[in-house]
Amino acid sequence: MKNVNDISFMIQARLDSKRLPGKMLLPFGGSNLFEIAIQKLVDCKSIPNKNIYLSLYDQELKDIASKYPVNIFHRSENSVSESKEPRVVSEWGHKLLHKWFVTINACAPLLKVETIESFVKYYLESEHKSLFSVHSNNNFFWDSKGNMITKYPGSLDSKLVDTTYSGAHVLYAGSKEDLSNNVYLGDFTTNYPELYIVHEKETFDIDEKWHFDMTEILYNNKNKF
Repeated sequence: MKNVNDISFMIQARLDSKRLPGKMLLPFGGSNLFEIAIQKLVDCKSIPNKNIYLSLYDQELKDIASKYPVNIFHRSENSVSESKEPRVVSEWGHKLLHKWFVTINACAPLLKVETIESFVKYYLESEHKSLFSVHSNNNFFWDSKGNMITKYPGSLDSKLVDTTYSGAHVLYAGSKEDLSNNVYLGDFTTNYPELYIVHEKETFDIDEKWHFDMTEILYNNKNKF
C-alpha cells in the first residue's frame, strides 16, 4: 500500500494553448478553468495541501496560484515547448522528492471532488505502479484499415458488444522512477497502467471554443444531471 505523503498531486497549466489561447483564464462559470481545478484539489480531504503542486511557466498563472495553500513548481521554457518527451514536459518528475504522482487535467471542469478522492484511494491501495482513467464503452470499433476491433455479435444492438475502454484523460497516476526514465505511465501492457473507470459526464475535455461553450452550459447546470 502506498503512503499519501509519498505522492505529489500535480496540475500542469500554461496560457499558450494553440486551439483556444488563454483558455485557462477565460471567464468560466463565475471563475476560470485554472482556479476551478486548484480549488477541487484543495477541497479533497484526503490530499494534504503540502503535497499539491502547480507546474507553471506563465507569471500570470503564478500570481493566481499564490493565493492558494499549494506549491508552485517553476517550469522551464523548454517544458512548455512542443516536446513530446515525458521527461521534458513533466520535468518535475525527476526534481520533486515524492515517489509517486497523480496529475489532474485542468481542462475537465466537470470532474467531481469525490471522483478525484476515489481515484486516489484506489491508487493508494493498488499494487500497480500506474493508473489511467478510462471510459467503459459498448460500441462498434474499426481500425484504420477498416478491420473490426470489437467482435460483431450478429446484431446492431450495442449492448451485446464486448466492452472496450477508451482514455478519459482526466486523471493519471504513476511513479517518479518511471518518469525519470522518460516513461510516463508504463509500457501499456496489461495493468501497466491499470485502468480506472470514470463516467463520461465528468470528463468533457476542453480543447476547442465549442467545447468551452458547451461545457460551461453543463457546468452551470451540473446539479441537474
